[in-house]
Amino acid sequence: MIAGEMQNLASLKVKTDSLRVAVVVASINRAEEIGQLLHQLSCQTLAPSAIILSVTKPGDLPEVNDPRVTVIFGEPGLTRQRNRGLDAAMGHADVVVFYDDDFLPAPTALQGISDLFMSDQRIAGATGLVLRDGIKCGGLDYALSIDCLNIFSKTMHSLRLETVDFDELYGCNMAVRMTALSKVRFDEKLPLYAWQEDVDFAGQLLRQGRVVRTNSFAGVHRGVVKGRSPGVPLGVSQILNPLYMVRKRTMRPMKAAELIARNVLANHARALRPESYVDRLGRVRGNWLGVWFCLTGRTDPELIVRLT
Repeated sequence: MIAGEMQNLASLKVKTDSLRVAVVVASINRAEEIGQLLHQLSCQTLAPSAIILSVTKPGDLPEVNDPRVTVIFGEPGLTRQRNRGLDAAMGHADVVVFYDDDFLPAPTALQGISDLFMSDQRIAGATGLVLRDGIKCGGLDYALSIDCLNIFSKTMHSLRLETVDFDELYGCNMAVRMTALSKVRFDEKLPLYAWQEDVDFAGQLLRQGRVVRTNSFAGVHRGVVKGRSPGVPLGVSQILNPLYMVRKRTMRPMKAAELIARNVLANHARALRPESYVDRLGRVRGNWLGVWFCLTGRTDPELIVRLT
């Protein structure tokens, strides 16, 4: 349920030979990062048809003076927030791209998205090229990320475009054709940060058309870390969420088994010397709690809400 709304959707004039591309960002407590993303969106070679910020409170936002921006307030939870943003984009776009609040798209990203979806009507969803991913190293600062985008912009003319079929989307940088969304939404039974919700979303989209991985649009995922989040709920989700998706048939059983094993092994291997930004011991406890839930017949992903 949308709890509140600030400003109305306003579309900029876009090229007549391009699709309308709307941007949806779900965010909590990242006002600075949203401001940086909005600046990057103002530099696009193809203007977004709408920018929708799905947040929980005014404190989540920087000062916003851009008439393209619509702000929607509501209950927290990544899947809920993305669904609210998606609903707001209906009628204002041919394609919607979901960016994390700490993602910075290359200046040609939206034009690349339009070109890709115009090139093949069978494409329902696409995940773009992530030039650098700070989630793997504790985060990338803003200046370094901009330098990376500048280097890419200077060399992209020599890039060979590649698009391959894939069975996943990466939630920080994924685009979806609006006509494929009549029966597809983010699963709100995956609460909070909704681990693997993008994979579940891709599994639904595969029933509507092609899902691809491409370098036709790109950017940098900064992976901003602000404090170390509790590991127990995530550790539980690493067990329960893949099993839930197997039951839904949005994830293959072998893939779920590999995903669970890889994360459980990584958590245990690094627990004695954890990264400063990862609660490995909490994740280990969460993994074992998730196993206990399964053994006692409790496999609902929403169980993690009680642990926060």
